[in-house]
Amino acid sequence: MIECTLTDMTPAPTQRERLSPRILSTAEERREQVLSAAMKVVGTRGLYGTPTLEIAHAAGISQAYVFRLFPTKLSLFLAVVERSFQQIQDSLKRAGRAARAAGEPAIPAMAAAYTALLEDPGILLVQLQAQAAASEPEVRDALRRGFAALLEMSERESGASPQEIQRFFARGMLCNVSAAMQIYELDEHWARVLAYADAESSTENSTA
Repeated sequence: MIECTLTDMTPAPTQRERLSPRILSTAEERREQVLSAAMKVVGTRGLYGTPTLEIAHAAGISQAYVFRLFPTKLSLFLAVVERSFQQIQDSLKRAGRAARAAGEPAIPAMAAAYTALLEDPGILLVQLQAQAAASEPEVRDALRRGFAALLEMSERESGASPQEIQRFFARGMLCNVSAAMQIYELDEHWARVLAYADAESSTENSTA
């Protein structure tokens, strides 16, 4: 904490000094605060059920300031969707590059990285909420851009064939649904098949 001791010899503060006692957060820092808070709220409530006032409270700023950064709730939602795609892409890219540098196939490492991401309900729920709101043209376009960029990165970093990439994405979508339904702890046939059949098949083949 900065301590100031005033004496008779201390000059009176100027008007500028009185009006500027501290450095305010930049707009970019505030934007990051809003996006971090919105990831949690939007994932739970979706586009239509998310109150911007709740996001403002979670971010510790006023609702008016939220609208200075994001003029509409839709623009904020789109920014959150783009952020979730960027987080996924960054994580998978790091995993793929690390695997290839170690002389190992990239796709299994990227799949493991995606599975780890699903432990964060915010990213998972934002993706599901975006798909639920895909009837909105802007949201649909954001999803298309996100998947296009994610696929391009996956092909580039893994060197996998189109068929392998398709299976990778298909498995990821199944993981999304399985995680959303929280079926991994269910001891029921349908849940075990959806969650573990491919892993059990790989184990059987390796021991045959």
